[in-house]
Amino acid sequence: MVWGLIRDFNLLATSEIRSQSEACSELWMLLRAVGDETPAVDRSPVRGLITARTKIDPVEAIESLRDELHRSPDSFRVLLRIMPIEAVVRTEIGVIAEAAQRLASKIGEGESFRVTLEKRRTGLRSREVIDAVAGGIERRVDLEEPDWVVLIEIVGNHAGVSVVRPEGLLNVQKERAGLPTQG
Repeated sequence: MVWGLIRDFNLLATSEIRSQSEACSELWMLLRAVGDETPAVDRSPVRGLITARTKIDPVEAIESLRDELHRSPDSFRVLLRIMPIEAVVRTEIGVIAEAAQRLASKIGEGESFRVTLEKRRTGLRSREVIDAVAGGIERRVDLEEPDWVVLIEIVGNHAGVSVVRPEGLLNVQKERAGLPTQG
């Protein structure tokens, strides 16, 4: 599989390595179920990582997928996490920090944030990326209970950047564990 098939991805998802193809199909079906008739979903060269492009705003897509999980938990068989991506930029510290700073304008005065970084297939050092991103955002850092998460997902030459509320990330396993049991 050639990375970049979906260069303008606005969702990233994870699955177990052995379930990656099934997870692609699952995400495609779920995106259709929440209103996107023509989503694009594909495996990345990083095992267990899926890229997707939806016509739905990525933050709204996560909300809709969470609602779908509550309505139909059995529809989520192999997906582990789904994350919105608001901007895709080159994997360069300055470019990533600039995108994060632009998106962080939604963080209100008196609100806090944390930087969450996941990097794959890059030689960049985590500390350098986090320091550059956090240093450009003039708001309070709170690692335990932030009002906002500055999400940086680096995959090779591409970096996905988002600024979302903590509930703007969908961890299927944690969410499912919180659902009322039926029976």
